[in-house]
Amino acid sequence: MRKLLKLCLGAAVIAAPSILPSYAWSASTDITVVLETQPDQLDPCQSSKSQVGKVIKQNVVETLTEINPENGQIKPRLATEWKQVDDLTWRFKLRQGVKFHDGTPFNAAAVKYSLERTLDKSIDCEIRVKYFGGMTLTATPISDDEIEFKTNTPQPILPTLMGTVVAMSTATPMGKITREPIGTGPYKLAQWVPGQRIVLERTNDYWGDKPKVTKATYIWRSESAVRAAMVASGEADISPNIAVQDATDPSMDFSFLNSETSRLRIDAAIPPLNDVRVRLALNYATDREGMKGTIFSKQVIASAQHVVPGINGHNPDLKPYPYDPAKAKALLKEAKAAGTPIDREIVLVGRYNLYPNSEESVQALQAMYEAVGLKVKLRMTEAAEWYKLLFKPFAKDRQPTLFQEQHDNNNGDAVFTIYVKYHSQGGQSTISDPELDKLIDEAGRSTGEKRTKLYQEAFKRIHEVDVPDVSLFHMVGFTRVNKRLDFRPSIATNSELQLSLVGFK
Repeated sequence: MRKLLKLCLGAAVIAAPSILPSYAWSASTDITVVLETQPDQLDPCQSSKSQVGKVIKQNVVETLTEINPENGQIKPRLATEWKQVDDLTWRFKLRQGVKFHDGTPFNAAAVKYSLERTLDKSIDCEIRVKYFGGMTLTATPISDDEIEFKTNTPQPILPTLMGTVVAMSTATPMGKITREPIGTGPYKLAQWVPGQRIVLERTNDYWGDKPKVTKATYIWRSESAVRAAMVASGEADISPNIAVQDATDPSMDFSFLNSETSRLRIDAAIPPLNDVRVRLALNYATDREGMKGTIFSKQVIASAQHVVPGINGHNPDLKPYPYDPAKAKALLKEAKAAGTPIDREIVLVGRYNLYPNSEESVQALQAMYEAVGLKVKLRMTEAAEWYKLLFKPFAKDRQPTLFQEQHDNNNGDAVFTIYVKYHSQGGQSTISDPELDKLIDEAGRSTGEKRTKLYQEAFKRIHEVDVPDVSLFHMVGFTRVNKRLDFRPSIATNSELQLSLVGFK
């Protein structure tokens, strides 16, 4: 199997050009960022998507609160302070003197509008589905610079949740997706040429400190080796995400423990995947150690749950399933004897550039599962199609599906993961377990040690009873930065790239 993994990886490496143009260090304060994929849209409501957030989050649009990537603490952004009024009510004071890029004032009325648009079910808003499932939340302005949020159940971490809601001008259309984000950030959208580039330009009247970068041009190249070569040659300044095999220059390449966890989501409602023995067999057939140092970096950590260590609710007692193909075959034999149609073709949906070597990883997994007797067909998708398949409603006539996914939780609490992924009402969940729902609901209402223990119990049930996924790795990222810049990636780099943190040497 390890030989197969190396072949999968080696076949996919695209050689960088052997002769690169020579660029002198530029004194310009404009930069070019080369992404792995083109953003499918730039609606503020989608800024939790990594390819959208890397462009607009905290650059064009800003959140009320912000999570410090160094320690996970909540700090002010557009809100300056907050307090809990009662079990269901929080009151926030807003930053005064702030304006949107269209000249309209940032105030409590705009925050109310932003929240209502975020929660509007008539548009496909990832922030709503990902963070606000199962919750009723209303906003009531108290004055221009003070607003109250009321929930139907206690939400002790509401200030953290407000780090996901972006403020948008009331000129942003309600009920439909926009291509023109209007925020309060230090940059505004200057140009978007689909298929070619996105350009942000620094504003002159930003409420905070003036960033050093005056203009940022975003381009995209699917091949990691090409992105790395562009930064090395000076054609680009930052590539936030390159593959491990291209991170070869310590003077430009920086590894960082990110907040992503990779997995295959199992469609547990469709035979043969509705049989837990088949889902367990998939886990035992997965050679995680064989994928480390070949397709994935040596630094990745095999995972048993969909949140990284350090997130409240992470269960340190859970261990990944060991690689045991003989046990996988025995489980499949048992399932077949019980009438489960294990000969039915299973579709493995992958996504190009989901992470470095993502295509090679699903190719290797397909081979592992076929080796234990399953029939697996690989289907690769682009980002737009992949996002449609990520969320409910799922097609009623779908084939049994394994879905390649990566999830980013750098917000400090399991609530940002466990409801959307595993609750029966969660927007991306393929399971329905009333006992698990009770644990998730009770944990969400709790605080302190009780909250932690309930989430840990929920992750234990997910891992040992429901088995709705093949958990793969807590991921490590690699970023290439041109030597003229003063910038280091952090746990937040997966989902946002704040231009205000970029300096020049």
